[in-house]
Amino acid sequence: MTDTTTGTTATASAALDRGPVPLPRAAARLLIAAGAAGTIASTFLSWTWTPAFPGNLTVYGYPAGLQILALVAGALTLLFGLTLWNVPGLNRLNPAGATSPVLLAALSAFAVCWFTGIAIAVDLGGLVNLDPGAYVAMAASALPVLGALALPHPAAGTGIRGYLAKPQQPRPGTLSPLAERGVITAGTAIALAAFTYGIGIDNDASETFIGFLLLVVFAAWALVHSGLLDRYATISARHKAFAATLAFVAAVIFPFTQSDDHNANVGVNILIFATVALGLNIVVGLTGLLDLGYVAFLGVGAYAAALVSGSEYSRFTGVHFPFWAAALTGMAASLVFGVLIGAPTLRLRGDYLAIVTLGFGEIFRITVNNLDGDSGPNITRGPNGITQIPDLDILGFNLGEAHDIGGFTLGRFANYLFLMLIVTAIVVLVFTRAADSRIGRSWIAIREDETAATAMGINGFRVKLIAFALGASLAGLAGTVMAHVNYSVNPQPYQFAGAAPPNSAFLLAAVVLGGMGTVSGPLLGASVLYLVPEKLQFLQNYELFAFGIALILLMRFRPEGIIANRRRQLEFHETGQLDVPERKTLTDEPAVTKAGA
Repeated sequence: MTDTTTGTTATASAALDRGPVPLPRAAARLLIAAGAAGTIASTFLSWTWTPAFPGNLTVYGYPAGLQILALVAGALTLLFGLTLWNVPGLNRLNPAGATSPVLLAALSAFAVCWFTGIAIAVDLGGLVNLDPGAYVAMAASALPVLGALALPHPAAGTGIRGYLAKPQQPRPGTLSPLAERGVITAGTAIALAAFTYGIGIDNDASETFIGFLLLVVFAAWALVHSGLLDRYATISARHKAFAATLAFVAAVIFPFTQSDDHNANVGVNILIFATVALGLNIVVGLTGLLDLGYVAFLGVGAYAAALVSGSEYSRFTGVHFPFWAAALTGMAASLVFGVLIGAPTLRLRGDYLAIVTLGFGEIFRITVNNLDGDSGPNITRGPNGITQIPDLDILGFNLGEAHDIGGFTLGRFANYLFLMLIVTAIVVLVFTRAADSRIGRSWIAIREDETAATAMGINGFRVKLIAFALGASLAGLAGTVMAHVNYSVNPQPYQFAGAAPPNSAFLLAAVVLGGMGTVSGPLLGASVLYLVPEKLQFLQNYELFAFGIALILLMRFRPEGIIANRRRQLEFHETGQLDVPERKTLTDEPAVTKAGA
């Protein structure tokens, strides 16, 4: 009599011992290491004969542009490849010995090298423009991919999805508090270096920025599958105050790394966009209310500050409030506007609330557009807006003038960047304190089940109105700074969707993309949504289409956002997926599977 169970087990074991590429395990490991080393070596060769391609890839012995990205990707592939050789000290990079981090790291180098080769051929008119270094890079970067696909299959019968499935991670070892702080410091330094490099890429070098995005996406994916990001998040949570302080210090250091004030301008606008998105996160992420007209609160704060800024085009000429008074004016105006909108609408739910808030947002834009002295009273000067808003002067420090600090010259936008860092820190503090408070728990209860929360004694209308008012006031605070940074305010940006942020659609996308209910999620989402259109100018007419595709992919593969809130991660994924533990039986014994039944 044949033992079918033994046969099934043997078949599964055989599947686990081989990959789709028929190579011995030792040869696969050697292929990964050799390919990674070849990729690194290729970056010191010339990839094209002409400096017309962005980055000047013609120099021998000196990587530049996309070669630097290929060098980083090759080094990452080599590090993960060496974990398969049990090299002492590297086991912490991939403690589970999983295939997926190695494959994803190899794909990062493969994507950068092959994209560069194809881009050179397309931009310069043919493969003849590739030097031997480019061919070496393309060939060498393909070897680690083949080697990773030859490694033992982690999930029999699932094809390539098995290689990209996140493995179960072993319990991490403990580190001393000093070592954990060192890990946080290193992670912050790497993040600062990556952001500085990305924002410093010239706007004309879209090929370099695309390569940078490919590297970041695949490298981050590999770090997630290796468990490094999860462990970093755990360590940061244990030292939350230290991690937040380091993040603030890194943001303060950023202007000193820039010689071009334009990059500081980009940083200021990212912080304004991120601060407003964080305020929206109170409404959407914590309370679960879909607000499609939130950008109107930013506009109310900007217009209120502009009217008392001392501009000669203000309706109240001669009124010039100091910054703190202008900020309070903008916050108060946005808060009142939020209460006026929320009071009659927050009794609605779901799509009805979204439609009404969208309508109120459009009403604001149309109203300020018509207050021009012809269609209505002359308050906002209509489509001309309020212009020539003077720079802020705080304690005798004029933010519009360049200043020399420690041998570094900080321009106008660098000054405003420091101001926005303080504003962002205040908003983050308000968000975290509110989320951890009694009212914050009420918001989460309303989001989870408003009917059940009301039955437990929570006044749903009052709680939602507080969220609306608080989120509006934080947006008004950011609008106060934005009015002075841009020298003017006009109705054009305050619409539901437009070519560039800020607008309600992009603000909502920043919250969803980054991760609803988290602090760092909207900050990351705002950075991505602002930086990508800034660097990829050819997407100007297709931005909404591109981000629509990105959101569809996000909903399919990571609906909780890039930085996941733990509660939402459990909501969006079934047990057994990602890092959600398997469901246990009532007796805590493993559930019986069909194969073992």
